[in-house]
Amino acid sequence: MSKVILDVSVSLDGFTAGPDVRPEEPMGDGGERLHEWMGNASPVDQDMRRQVDAAVGAVVIGRHTFDLGLRPWGGTPWPGVPSFVVTHRTREDLLGDNGGTFAFDGLEAAVRRAREAAGDKHVIVMGADVARQLLRAGLLDEIWLHIAPVLLGGGTRLFDGEQVELVPVEAVAGGAFVPHVRYRVRNA
Repeated sequence: MSKVILDVSVSLDGFTAGPDVRPEEPMGDGGERLHEWMGNASPVDQDMRRQVDAAVGAVVIGRHTFDLGLRPWGGTPWPGVPSFVVTHRTREDLLGDNGGTFAFDGLEAAVRRAREAAGDKHVIVMGADVARQLLRAGLLDEIWLHIAPVLLGGGTRLFDGEQVELVPVEAVAGGAFVPHVRYRVRNA
């Protein structure tokens, strides 16, 4: 059965985007530095990126993250992957520029539909707010973190006030000094 996994790059001070997130800077000021490891020539970092890409069967994405990502990625960075946008503002399905279909639904329905669409692969979560909602609802199975060597000093906090017990699954040191860690959510 597919797992619902938050896969996210985060700063050492706990931010998934820099300050002043806006359409011109969807990752906020300095936020693109969180993803520099993805372009690194390190075999460890490249293998981690391949593992994540190979795991994606469907995406659950927050509405704000979708709106910001529509221009640069066509909705998500995984072309052709079915995506489910968590929103209170539903609309007709949308075919993104990258070939992915976007369905707009509430939290539980989006997760249910994404699990069905993912088949034997996993559901990847995009967006800190929707990740917090999933955690509170007991719908998040694992958290995969890529810890970037940067202090953003502000921006979008990954988990702000949430409490949950995590069980270590794997830790890998990256070639660019980016540790990649995976945790299972205890109640999942």
